[in-house]
Amino acid sequence: MLAQVRPAQFDQWLQQVQAQGLTPLVLDVREPWECATASVTPQGFELLNIPMQDIPARQQELDPERPIACLCHHGMRSMHVGMFLLNQGFEQVSNITGGIDAWTRERDSTIPLY
Repeated sequence: MLAQVRPAQFDQWLQQVQAQGLTPLVLDVREPWECATASVTPQGFELLNIPMQDIPARQQELDPERPIACLCHHGMRSMHVGMFLLNQGFEQVSNITGGIDAWTRERDSTIPLY
């Protein structure tokens, strides 16, 4: 089952992962123009942008044992990518529910809405 993490709960998720001695990855599956419009600032995690349609061809760039939180605009693309990664044997995958839109509303109002 794909874990769901609201942006308002992201710090708790991050602390749980870091307690394991791991640096998590936020996998932003939006298009490059979307990332240029609005993006999160990596704090305690690595940020990587791979657009959704490129994930199957580029999944070898991802560590199946590393905790990954998938992010998109509203949470649907990231949910699909998260399910795909779980089906490929990735062990610790979460979806950031509500995407960057919810991130702006719940965590960081300086990130533009689009």
